[in-house]
Amino acid sequence: MKQRVRVAGIVQKEREILIMKRAQGRADSAPIWELPTGKINFGEQPEEAMDRMLEEYLGVELADKTTLKDVITFVAPNGSSQLSNLYIIYDVTFPKDTKIVPSERYTAYKFIKPEEVEAYRLDEASIAALEIEEREHARFNYKEVAHSATVYVDGASRGNPGPSGIGYYIVSENGTTLVAGGEFIGFATSRVAEYYALKEGCEKAIELGLKSVRFVSDNLMLVNQMKGIYKIKNRDLLAIYDDIRELLKNFEACAFTHVMREQNTRADQQANLAIDRQFAE
Repeated sequence: MKQRVRVAGIVQKEREILIMKRAQGRADSAPIWELPTGKINFGEQPEEAMDRMLEEYLGVELADKTTLKDVITFVAPNGSSQLSNLYIIYDVTFPKDTKIVPSERYTAYKFIKPEEVEAYRLDEASIAALEIEEREHARFNYKEVAHSATVYVDGASRGNPGPSGIGYYIVSENGTTLVAGGEFIGFATSRVAEYYALKEGCEKAIELGLKSVRFVSDNLMLVNQMKGIYKIKNRDLLAIYDDIRELLKNFEACAFTHVMREQNTRADQQANLAIDRQFAE
């Protein structure tokens, strides 16, 4: 599979983000906008490519500050095959009163507010970068809870990806079992199954009328992503994450706890039983 490596800059002025209009494509088609983007030449370091791109494409000789923000990857169609894309994203600050003079690569530029993004046809890399930016600013503030019900969740995938199930096990503050169950979710990765398990656990807790909840998982990545320690960079998880974040607004307080697998056996059993039931029918 071929790979394309690019640098891209998120240039902000107060709340507004700089996007550039490409000087390509058919005249009767909708224009494509993107973050300032450029390729890395042979022998260049990414930050050197970023500085060169800003000068060549935007006419900005030197940024006031350039900071590595993130690295994103995705696969996109490329004719009859697929193309692997790796984009190195930088936060870029221009000196005050900087004038932008677009090269022939771009015909126009705009500073837009995040809520205006959907009004423009953006390339896939820019969409992915701005999705991460939006979630970073909209991070959910979780309240730690001392006394609450506990929702154990787990996802199972046989083959990863393969046949997958989710499980949940909910106990009250005094340890009484409130509900337990599982569901077959089809063919998925274990990572996706873990997130669907958390979503189902949220929905069941809401149905029970719980207001203070501690979510428990043996998946450290999921726990740290929900705490905001790690960013979610996989686009197959972003929609599920957004759904979970909306569900969490139903709780007055919630927390996320990581445990070892042997401390989460009941949720794991429910996930595997769901897969077994599917293939026993």
